[in-house]
Amino acid sequence: MNFYEHTLIAKQNLSQKDVDAIEKKYEDLINKNSGKVLKIEKWGLLNFKRKIKNYTKGYFLHFKIEGEQSTLEEIKSRTKLDGNIVRFLTVKYKNLDLKTEYFSKNKN
Repeated sequence: MNFYEHTLIAKQNLSQKDVDAIEKKYEDLINKNSGKVLKIEKWGLLNFKRKIKNYTKGYFLHFKIEGEQSTLEEIKSRTKLDGNIVRFLTVKYKNLDLKTEYFSKNKN
């Protein structure tokens, strides 16, 4: 099994209920396809430096997962078809840092 970080950017005009539904949808998708969600970080509504598909902001969801290549292929194919997702990025790692949260609300 490999470790991945999968970041989704959802449209800015979605309600919080819709964003939670997207989170649940992808968490279930990963778990059903021989993967395991290790951590989910909700980074919230952040500004873009440049417009992406005429949007200036987006809801960021960051998944830290463990899975196989088939899991990753299923996630990518479903993400490409999802109309609420503006962009996504998947990065493969040898080890994941589950302690550090870069966009946490409680900064020390």
